Amino acid sequence: MQEFDIVIIGGGPGGLAAAYGLHASGLRVAVVEKDLWGGTCPNRGCDPKKILMAAVEAQGRSETLQGHGLTSVPQIDWTALMAKKRAYTAKIPSGTKSGLQAADIATFEGTASFNTDGTLTVGETRLNAANWIIATGQEPRLLDIPGKELLRTSNDFLDLDQLPADITLIGAGYVGVELAAIANAAGSRVHLVHHNDRPLRAFDGDLVHDLMDRLTAEGVDVKLNTDVTAVAAVDDQYQLTTASGDTWTSDLVFATAGRTPVIDDLHLERIDVVTTPHGISVNGRLQTTNHHVFALGDVVDRPQPKLTPVAGYEGRYLTDALTNGDADPISYPVIPSVVYGKTQLAQLGVTPAQAEEAPEKYHVNDLDLTHWYSYQRTADPAARIKVVVDQISGNIVGAAVLSGEAEQVINYLDFVIQNHMSTADINQTILAYPTLASDLTYFN
Repeated sequence: MQEFDIVIIGGGPGGLAAAYGLHASGLRVAVVEKDLWGGTCPNRGCDPKKILMAAVEAQGRSETLQGHGLTSVPQIDWTALMAKKRAYTAKIPSGTKSGLQAADIATFEGTASFNTDGTLTVGETRLNAANWIIATGQEPRLLDIPGKELLRTSNDFLDLDQLPADITLIGAGYVGVELAAIANAAGSRVHLVHHNDRPLRAFDGDLVHDLMDRLTAEGVDVKLNTDVTAVAAVDDQYQLTTASGDTWTSDLVFATAGRTPVIDDLHLERIDVVTTPHGISVNGRLQTTNHHVFALGDVVDRPQPKLTPVAGYEGRYLTDALTNGDADPISYPVIPSVVYGKTQLAQLGVTPAQAEEAPEKYHVNDLDLTHWYSYQRTADPAARIKVVVDQISGNIVGAAVLSGEAEQVINYLDFVIQNHMSTADINQTILAYPTLASDLTYFN
């Protein structure tokens, strides 16, 4: 039996933030990882996806400037692009593990499982700790339909040697939409399927509708209100069948209909930790129903977006909570969410839908940006923003953005909202002009 002050199950960004912070506070810390050190984001998620997206974004800029100074659109070399991605991801697991070991944080590899006496078994090793942190994240969810064993996931997509001529993505959440943008830009015929008429439900409905129109204009076959009921192998392709009886074939089919918490192997019921279909239940201090067990990141059932920066924020919170005694409940700042592509969709703070439900508190400025200088310059075909303004203070408190520059605009607005800046405050700054940042003063 090996004894520690804290054992962290999961070596992703959230678990690592806690591990380094707690170790720096003088505690004996161990980290357990059963898959790739570093977690989903740098290995199979946001980082490699954004590397592929760099070529997509560059191509998109070239497309909008055809006839405006450019005369050809660059083609994506999938093999070279994948080589760039692999050069990055190949170093992550070993680099992450060696960093922990260099810091004298114990590392264990294997599937972790709790025992009824409260200890943890990892392979042939048993661990005991005063407190535990579960940071195991989520994994792609497969549809429970005939032929589900034929489905690939985003993990497979992000490591394809060759991109097939025709692919189907079942599920138009942010993963499906982003993979559709990448595959379409790289030359694949893409079918993006969603079971109802409201993809990307967390985002503003009008802007989502505009984004689907953009994807359609770019050549993506967007199939809404389409329920896939079976997948079958037919020769060297796969046939999809829907509830309405429609069929088509694709070279590969990917399940992009959400993710599920990685908790099954842990046997949390043995240590009285309550879970839901959406993850581990925690209180405001990220404490589970077992007061010696905490959880953070995507494995937690909470309303905040399941994003890498949120997991890191929670890791830092737990570092403070577990080293400085009683802590106030965790308080989250505004959290931006972005769907990447040639046209990006971003949102943070009070949503337009929430504002419309409380017109006495908020008003919404719905602005067509296509004629603003910043977007004329790049010939952006779909630039639009909905800005939520507090009726009393006049401050911006939320926004939803659709444009080729949405990721930048939403980060500028993050600072504005987090620091409760008014239009007068913004006007007291001198920003480089003409830039996206200098547009801030016109939003409310």
